[in-house]
Amino acid sequence: MDRSTQLTARRTGPLDPVRTSASPPFSGHSEIGHSGTAVYDPGPAARSLHLRAARVLHDNWTGTSTVPSRGLYPHQWSWDSAFIAIGLRHLSPLRAQVELETLLDAQWGDGRIPHIVFNPSVPLDAYFPSPDFWRSSTAGRAAGAPRTVQTSGIVQPPVHALAAWLVHVADPGLSRARGFLSRLYPQLAAWHRYLLHRRDLGGGGLASVVHPWEQGMDNAPSWDAPLSRVTPAPPRTFRRADLDHGAASDRPTDLDYGRYVALASDYRDRGYADGAGNFAVEDPAFNALLIASEYALARIARELGANATARRARAERLTAALVERLWDPAEGMFFCRDVRTGELIPERGVAGLVPLLLPALPRDVADSLVQTMRGPHFGLGGATRLVPSYDLTGEAFDPHRYWRGPAWFNTNWMLERGLRLHGEQALADGLRSALLDTAGASGFAEYVTPYTGEACGAPGFSWTAALTLDLLHDHDHQHEPPGPAHNTAQGAVRASEEIGKGAKGGNQV
Repeated sequence: MDRSTQLTARRTGPLDPVRTSASPPFSGHSEIGHSGTAVYDPGPAARSLHLRAARVLHDNWTGTSTVPSRGLYPHQWSWDSAFIAIGLRHLSPLRAQVELETLLDAQWGDGRIPHIVFNPSVPLDAYFPSPDFWRSSTAGRAAGAPRTVQTSGIVQPPVHALAAWLVHVADPGLSRARGFLSRLYPQLAAWHRYLLHRRDLGGGGLASVVHPWEQGMDNAPSWDAPLSRVTPAPPRTFRRADLDHGAASDRPTDLDYGRYVALASDYRDRGYADGAGNFAVEDPAFNALLIASEYALARIARELGANATARRARAERLTAALVERLWDPAEGMFFCRDVRTGELIPERGVAGLVPLLLPALPRDVADSLVQTMRGPHFGLGGATRLVPSYDLTGEAFDPHRYWRGPAWFNTNWMLERGLRLHGEQALADGLRSALLDTAGASGFAEYVTPYTGEACGAPGFSWTAALTLDLLHDHDHQHEPPGPAHNTAQGAVRASEEIGKGAKGGNQV
């Protein structure tokens, strides 16, 4: 049964994240419940944090999906919704399923999942590029763009199959009753086929991004060299709505934005056909998430009674290709490859650490990534609270400017999982504690400065709130179905039920 009270449900086993001694602000105690079993009370700090996170997701819910933030990002974003669903599963598995279903309803005929699904009730000037820029239903007709909903024409990192699997295991009974995985599996398989075939622009088996927005880390220094080949669109041809909601010093420059617009315009004018643009980059984080989702598709296939062997083998082959094409052993991290020049891009970004998520990563590679994460370039466990988005010692480092230095919650969530997967429990516990502390203290900010945790960007950011819930409620890194119904802390349950009522009547979507 889908219950809003699942926000407060938690395991009582050894992986309960709230029990770790590395997280004193979130410690609690055990009591004996009516059944004679141990009932874990997470403590007032943790209860307060998850209720505040739930409030953010309630306030950003539109009825069918969740906006990243009401002001700056008033539509549905692709990888945002995947991360949001991962957190929503602890509040309402049904709502988490609907989040992903709404996004996939806008999938194109060629398999791509667009990076924005536009809300027609939002004014055109509220966000740029707006639907009239992308013209998806006309310019994307040959690629099978939907006619009944307006979208962008580019994509974002493929977290979706991983999110779908985690949402399923939050309530397998509800998922099976609704046919959730059986309906999504063909769509997710088509999405992966698109990336593995249409986007293998380098011929080495990895997917390429054709726009910085596709990788999700919009103005990362890794894009500077390939973007230098792009003639920017004249400033008079677009108006930046993002500057209405954030300081220009925190956002991409006008020059970078002009290049983004030019790339997107060119892609649109080619009917969103892949392969001919000036920008094509193999990115380690994008491909690591594709591999992680390929593993998740194997689990979904097994759940549906299909053979999962081929998908697991594909994930392992892709991991080998990732190491072969993007790993630099001398630097101890992965780098982007510029497909147009064939060269690695020597900029140390957090994307080069994200492959730590992968279970088949060679031991020496995983060890080197951990050393790099702890070293002077990223400072984990020393100079920084959270892993920054870019090299602390790099010439382009800026602690406030978007992806050129600030720390982001989704990348740190991925690294926390990767550390735990590869046996770095103490480091993972410390990062988890820092994530929870910083999320609460920053008001669930979009991103923060890595040294102090100062809030930057939009407040009340959905994926920050959602991943806070996930860190509070789930550390089952095997992603297997949970055991019997969880116990709850009754005071938090009642408050969660009140928050859940905003989703169209308590336990409904």
